[in-house]
Amino acid sequence: MKIRQEARQEARRKAKALVAQMTVEEKASQLRYDAPPIERLGVPAYNWWNEALHGVARAGVATSFPQAIGMGATFDPALVRQAGDVAATEGRAKYNAYSKEGDRDIYKGLTFWSPNVNIFRDPRWGRGHETYGEDPYLTSRMGVAYVEGLQGDGDVLKSGACAKHFAVHSGPEALRHEFDARATKKDMAETYLPAFKACVQEAGVESVMGAYNRTNGEPCCGSKTLMQDILRGEWGFEGHYVSDCWAVRDFHEHHMVTGTAEESAAMALKAGCDINCGNTYLHLLKAYQDGLVSEEEITQAAERAFTARYLLGLFDGSEYDDIPYEKVECEEHLQIAEQLTKESVVLLKNDGILPLRADAGQTIGVIGPNADSRAALVGNYHGTSSRYITVLEGIQDKVGHNGRVLYAEGSHLFRDRVENLAWQNDRIAEAVTVAKHSDVVVLCVGLDETLEGEEGDTGNSYASGDKTDLLLPKCQRDLMDAVLAVGRPTVVCLMAGSAIDLSAAQESAQAILQLWYPGARGGRAVAELLFGDRSPSGKLPVTFYRTVDELPAFEDYSMKGRTYRYMTGEALYPFGYGLTYGDVAVEKASVAGLNPDTRDVALEVQITNRGVRATQDVIQVYVKDPVSSNAVPNHSLRAFQRVSLQAGETKTVELRVAGGAFGSYDEDGAFVRDADRYLLYVGTGQPDSRTLELTGRKPAELEVHF
Repeated sequence: MKIRQEARQEARRKAKALVAQMTVEEKASQLRYDAPPIERLGVPAYNWWNEALHGVARAGVATSFPQAIGMGATFDPALVRQAGDVAATEGRAKYNAYSKEGDRDIYKGLTFWSPNVNIFRDPRWGRGHETYGEDPYLTSRMGVAYVEGLQGDGDVLKSGACAKHFAVHSGPEALRHEFDARATKKDMAETYLPAFKACVQEAGVESVMGAYNRTNGEPCCGSKTLMQDILRGEWGFEGHYVSDCWAVRDFHEHHMVTGTAEESAAMALKAGCDINCGNTYLHLLKAYQDGLVSEEEITQAAERAFTARYLLGLFDGSEYDDIPYEKVECEEHLQIAEQLTKESVVLLKNDGILPLRADAGQTIGVIGPNADSRAALVGNYHGTSSRYITVLEGIQDKVGHNGRVLYAEGSHLFRDRVENLAWQNDRIAEAVTVAKHSDVVVLCVGLDETLEGEEGDTGNSYASGDKTDLLLPKCQRDLMDAVLAVGRPTVVCLMAGSAIDLSAAQESAQAILQLWYPGARGGRAVAELLFGDRSPSGKLPVTFYRTVDELPAFEDYSMKGRTYRYMTGEALYPFGYGLTYGDVAVEKASVAGLNPDTRDVALEVQITNRGVRATQDVIQVYVKDPVSSNAVPNHSLRAFQRVSLQAGETKTVELRVAGGAFGSYDEDGAFVRDADRYLLYVGTGQPDSRTLELTGRKPAELEVHF
């Protein structure tokens, strides 16, 4: 829910009155991310930089949720909204406690630079796991939900959310400071902008962060097209704009669109960048003295900044000032995190081995570099947990005294040996031995934030956090080959935030689970899924390609050939795919209502769990335009709903497809309705041949006429 206009107007009035008392030097000082105090006006220091990508980050102990890509895999906006509310509650609890101690340091404020609603268009991008996936509709639903959770539903913001990175940004990380992402107006409107627009217009997100790169020639933190024409002009954005960190410096050092720091500061400010993360706005006063910016422009940015601080109740107080520190990592919040983990895990293959049995006398071999890794639990931009539960520990706790758990690291995460003086593959013999002495093997492979992440944040051998291919590191491929060759029933658990080539596991393993980065205590939830206390029910928010050879060049921002909506080949695992321990099928679907003016369509869907186990599943509605030349080549997700079904249970649910689904974008980026007939597919996955092959289920098909 957006802040009421009356509340924003009152905050703006107070901000104008306060800023009017400031000198130009004081106003300019408040546009830095680390704004100093103005003691004569009773203005305390404030650091705008805080993070809450999947729980409060970088400021000590906090509840740890699955990485954002895992939250995307839940297809559960209501639960993601709860996660946002938890982050806001814990952020408030920390702010209340820290400010009483005079601690106003970085990562201690109430403006969270989350969520990341960029489109994960290429699986090589190292920061893709910070997003909700490749689909603009799914991303918009998750982004809106998280923003609403962070900001609350009162006249005071519980915390300030930030939609980033505006707007066409998804690698390569190594080039981001100088790169120009070229995107057509059609691709912008159809793919890159919808989630940002939804966060602004539906959720009233308080801030937007610009990207490092240029978009169509303009640096994103100084782009008149993005910031003035689209964001504030077309969409009516009323919040504040913040640069990515040290992005304004790139104007003159890398993009070469300005010659000096003063010119860069002036370009950003005049375009509408209110807060500078970095140090280039230290040159604003010189830019002012040189006539490059006016005092009015500095004043406008300061007023926007203080409007946000008033909306947060930082001067007048709020109902949130009484949130106690005891709310941090409380039991209620930990339960929400565990629920998210359970809904995020995607079952990619199951030959009947799952769920495992916790039989007395059974020996389970847990193998792999991520089996007992804390780093593989948390992804990046994470907080600290007071307790970590790895997959190994979760299985050990679950089995208890009912069986035996053997463990082998198997390999280093990416080096060819664990011990520097040892032979190559020095842990494989142990892994093979454990496999031979086990009744069933759980093999945990994948990546962590040192192998995929942000440029400058990673310590890996890849290109600034990006991947060069879809393969696991060679040491892990050798480990997988050796373990699978033993012939024991094997469950492969992939802990990674992006698509990985799992063709060897698909061919030879009995089951595959995609765990993502499941959160600090995620091992317990994973164990409960493995042993059938609950069924996996996550769906892939990204396409798992077979190889990067089928993709366009990483630097090519055209959507042609990318993601499920535009690809021409066959995926290894399609977007929207995920199995369960149940057997959910759409029995029939029908149009329950149609508004010819808005084109909103209400669907009535009958679903049955034909299996013998209770489960949740996600009903998905895809729309295809078979008429217009402007339509996307394939089909697009346009509605979804998570449902719970007991074994043998039948339910009837209603789903609404908004009228915006029935139309397309032309080459000028204009929304057009040049078709009067659409196909709707309703099922538990996409209406593609690979999903049919993997699930044996065809979706229900409808035709709608306007």
